[in-house]
Amino acid sequence: MKLDKDLVREILLALEASDHNPLGWVTLKIPERSPKEIAYHVMLLDEAGLIVGQDLCSMGPDGFDWAPRRLTYSGHEFLDTVRDGEVWRRVKAGAEQAGAASITLLMGLGKAYAKQMIKERLGVDLG
Repeated sequence: MKLDKDLVREILLALEASDHNPLGWVTLKIPERSPKEIAYHVMLLDEAGLIVGQDLCSMGPDGFDWAPRRLTYSGHEFLDTVRDGEVWRRVKAGAEQAGAASITLLMGLGKAYAKQMIKERLGVDLG
């Protein structure tokens, strides 16, 4: 299964918007996304340290299931950098231009483009 950049952002936004107990699991229902796609991306986001996920594979009907619990501090930071639609558009375009779409690359591009947007909008250079 391929990494879907938009689904990564959608999962992070959905977790942030959730008012669940952070010790419990969150059931994500994202339009036009299968439970298997969501579970796969939850697993990847857990591996990347952006969320705390739970391996529920022994409980899933097809043997593969992951559920998110909460965003990590790094997850909040990344989401804050790509929340702005223009920054997200630039991150995706940059990843496509580079021919790569790893979560680590998305995080790096997010920080770089967020700094660039701050400089453009506020005239402040964060280096």
